[in-house]
Amino acid sequence: MSILKASVIISTYNQPDWLEKVLWGYEIQTEKNFEIVIADDGSGEFTKNLIQRFIQDSNLKITHVWQEDDGFQKTKILNKAILKTSSDYLIFTDGDCIPRNDFVETHLKLRKPNTFLSGGYFKLPQQISNAISKEDIEKQNCFHLNWLLEHGLKKTFKTNKLTASGRKAWFLNTFTPTKATFDGMNVSGWKQDVLNVNGFDERMQYGGEDREIGERLMNCGIKFRQIRYSAICVHLHHDRPYKNEEAINRNKAIRKETKTKKYKTTKFGITKHE
Repeated sequence: MSILKASVIISTYNQPDWLEKVLWGYEIQTEKNFEIVIADDGSGEFTKNLIQRFIQDSNLKITHVWQEDDGFQKTKILNKAILKTSSDYLIFTDGDCIPRNDFVETHLKLRKPNTFLSGGYFKLPQQISNAISKEDIEKQNCFHLNWLLEHGLKKTFKTNKLTASGRKAWFLNTFTPTKATFDGMNVSGWKQDVLNVNGFDERMQYGGEDREIGERLMNCGIKFRQIRYSAICVHLHHDRPYKNEEAINRNKAIRKETKTKKYKTTKFGITKHE
């Protein structure tokens, strides 16, 4: 068996319908030599049964990492998932982000030492999210602008994420006004770099928890490269009942300290320190 080129870490929580669509997207990737590690923050039986079915039927290596439901503990389950990966290159995404069929191939093709890649996502409204079928994913309809327009999408500058390629994609990646960041919906980098900064800070709940690890990586001299018009996924609509201002403000304070004190690691990550 050949060495796996990448480990795709998919975070999820009680969204089996969306996760199923996401896993269909990974079944048809142009690059086949990768594994999936599902970081499950306490989902119930429906999600567990779905994942077991995919494990039995898929040609991909799929690992299900689960923890008890104790509120929003995404950072904790991501750290557990990182330790379960088998390759030296990690791609982070979410269980509501369907990858385009060249998603894994693009991340691998553009990877460089000492660099993280910041990919792109296109948010879909509820109506279109519901309408996407397995056939639409296999035929890549949900990435074709005409199909999306027919289903009610309004054309904006952001739809360039779905249509840009070649020189146009390079130009938009290079001169986009958006700063490259560690966004857990679509980002990739080297496992050893993640381990060097001790993974995610487990004090953090929803609100910039992914950006904070990115700031520690940058403090270590790791570069971020923008590929938001090259590595694409469509983001399915969902509510965020776990969002609260107290957690967001607490996270902002942790991020501010990481920036001002230029922390390169955390005491609250994969390895715990007094």
